[in-house]
Amino acid sequence: MAHSTSQHRHDASDGIIRPRPVKPGNPAVLRAQGEDGGIKTNGGILKLESPASALSSGRSTPLPPDAPPSALSISSARKQVRAQQKHRLFPSIDYAARVSHFDPKSDYRDFRGFFILFWIGLAIMVITTMLRNIKDTGFPFRFGVWALLIERVWQLALTDGAMVLSTSLSLPLHKIFRNSKGWLKWASGGMAVQSIYQACWLVLWVNWPFIYGWTWTAQVFFTLHTIIFLMKMHSYAFYNGHLSTTEHRLSALDNPESASTAAAVRYPRSSTNLNKLDPSKEKKAHKDEEEALSELREDLAIELTSPLGQVTYPQNLTWSNYTDYILVPTLCYELEYPRTERTQYLELFWKTLAVFGCIFLLTITSEEFIVPVLHDASIRLNSISSASETLLIMSETISLLLFPFMVTFLLIFLVIFEYVLGAFAEITCFADRHFYSDWWNSCDWLEFSREWNIPVHHFLRRHVYGASRPYLSRNMSTLVTFLLSALGHELVLGCITKKVRGYGFLAQMLQLPIVALQRTRWVKGKRLFNNICFWISMILGLSIICSLYVLV
Repeated sequence: MAHSTSQHRHDASDGIIRPRPVKPGNPAVLRAQGEDGGIKTNGGILKLESPASALSSGRSTPLPPDAPPSALSISSARKQVRAQQKHRLFPSIDYAARVSHFDPKSDYRDFRGFFILFWIGLAIMVITTMLRNIKDTGFPFRFGVWALLIERVWQLALTDGAMVLSTSLSLPLHKIFRNSKGWLKWASGGMAVQSIYQACWLVLWVNWPFIYGWTWTAQVFFTLHTIIFLMKMHSYAFYNGHLSTTEHRLSALDNPESASTAAAVRYPRSSTNLNKLDPSKEKKAHKDEEEALSELREDLAIELTSPLGQVTYPQNLTWSNYTDYILVPTLCYELEYPRTERTQYLELFWKTLAVFGCIFLLTITSEEFIVPVLHDASIRLNSISSASETLLIMSETISLLLFPFMVTFLLIFLVIFEYVLGAFAEITCFADRHFYSDWWNSCDWLEFSREWNIPVHHFLRRHVYGASRPYLSRNMSTLVTFLLSALGHELVLGCITKKVRGYGFLAQMLQLPIVALQRTRWVKGKRLFNNICFWISMILGLSIICSLYVLV
């Protein structure tokens, strides 16, 4: 079902009708037969035989000349039906060669009904949970997790605001780097100063919840938010640092005789030594230098201009631009972004409502199906010493957490990438809403990492993989990118559980050999099998990681 349509599209001559991507508004379009009697296919109309050529189908017995009038009438009617479909007195079913909606050859991609079914299933879960709680306790909900959510909520809000505000120091720092003529220029010492500030900033805010003893729910939010704004700050500082270096190079080319023109002379000319040119070619070489210098100026000027052509560095170094960047749902800084014409306030209202709805469902799922299982398993593990019983309890706990964690994972995905990011996109009129792709069809973990969190994928590809490629090979750059991502995941898990175990780091690094195995000739291309393996490892991995961190 995830195959591209071009991969499975057959010629019209196969006579197979495939479901369309979108259901037509006119029901008449759905008829299997064309008005001229042909069978409709994706590529056109499969014509039936004309009456002149339909004297015999090859399967019926020709009538004798002395056949009774009734037999002649039936034969004539059959010929007419085969030649041209007409409305019958009694409704007939239009049959044709078709494929199902879930068939890999189908062009149909609209499965929104299953999305609605997902929400209906969650509503049923909430209702049954409420009825069970009313029967057991007299109240529709349990309030253990709710109490954790509202504990020190104002302290969390003020601290989070201070954390976000502290990232704005990157703007005045960058202005210092840009105006410096000495060691504080970005390419000299500015990059080191910014990196030291980011490291100190991260250490401060990661340790802040531990200093004040926050609950795990507060640490989940604050730690993730801290890492998000670390990436935002890094992208802003390092991209503008690159632009400041580009601006200095462009300004220096105004006086190439006194400025360092080594790079300008070598780019993009060949390595031919000018002293070896004979006098007859000296004029041509000079012309080549001038063309290279002009081309370099043009390349540098284009680099300083936004892709949309409306903003040029350093026009972007304003507080309004930085505030806008803080609010737009992206981790990679650009001089400007595509925008919608206006904010759709009704859409913003529904997305905001959906955010609180997902938080409510996440709380219900944790309160009813995750926390009790882990609490019961912790008590049982403390009362036994046998390895076999420990293994049995861990296996039972993991099996009981499979479905709750799958629901939790899907809700977290929806609340972040569909509703929170979508709401901020509406607030800022941010036009690019492509925050995720069809990760549910992933066949390996590299594909999943590219499609499930596109903002983070763009950041890692631009600022980690891309930054390391000039110095490392492709495989080493991929390894470094996975290593940094694994460290980030381990940091989040460690802050939430207040334990340093390395399970999350090990699980993510194991994805690389698994991907290498999946891309061998024996496994590569088996998309259904690989997608099944992906989902099994995803569902099992979430439950196993949680059980290990909490219980071991």
